[in-house]
Amino acid sequence: MRDTLVLNASFEPLSTVTLNRAVVLVLQDKAVVEQSHPRLRVRAAALDLPVPRVIRLCRYVRVPFRRHAPWSRRGVLIRDQHRCAYCGRRATTVDHVVPRAQGGSDTWLNTVASCAEDNHRKADRTPDQAGMPLLYQPFVPTPADTMLLAMRAGERSGLPPWLARPAAA
Repeated sequence: MRDTLVLNASFEPLSTVTLNRAVVLVLQDKAVVEQSHPRLRVRAAALDLPVPRVIRLCRYVRVPFRRHAPWSRRGVLIRDQHRCAYCGRRATTVDHVVPRAQGGSDTWLNTVASCAEDNHRKADRTPDQAGMPLLYQPFVPTPADTMLLAMRAGERSGLPPWLARPAAA
């Protein structure tokens, strides 16, 4: 089951939490269920609660503004929906567009999701040098983009929208 979206008291998305954490927040009267699963329920001896998909905190939580989401390998795979930037198949690793051997770094704009075969075939070369054009251009997701993409990570209904667009030359 996917995580539960947590909204601030002002209805701004904050994060996602596990089902267990969401139920605890609701039971402690720290959050209310805004949207629940239509057929699933959490039941116990003295409890019958719909399975929450979205909860809203009862008190406003001040969050410092973050312009960019922090880079991580997991974040790159989620951003790219676990699709290889070279062939479109399932990606299991992260590839550096400009290899670290050529001075490339771990940044959102220099890393893409890749399948193991394409990562090995490209090796320490740029996509141009290897004759392997990117299907899409890497981008820097906002923190909100990252959270929404993480929530959709369980949905595997085809390629993400940015894979449908050809890469800019």
